[in-house]
Amino acid sequence: MSRSGFKVVVSVRKEQYRADMLYHMSLSVAKTMRAKGLITADEYAEIDTVLLAKYQPYLGRLISENA
Repeated sequence: MSRSGFKVVVSVRKEQYRADMLYHMSLSVAKTMRAKGLITADEYAEIDTVLLAKYQPYLGRLISENA
């Protein structure tokens, strides 16, 4: 693999890691709100769906109930 090809792969991995991190951080807030009864299960599912669409996380799609 050329040096420039390596940089592209590293860049994609960093971007994907960032997307996964932001998705999980945002979903954590929603989980806390759900646990405290501030939002319903349906609202939580809608938030999860919106976050999946926004961040397109690799790992999030594997573990989400709404993917």
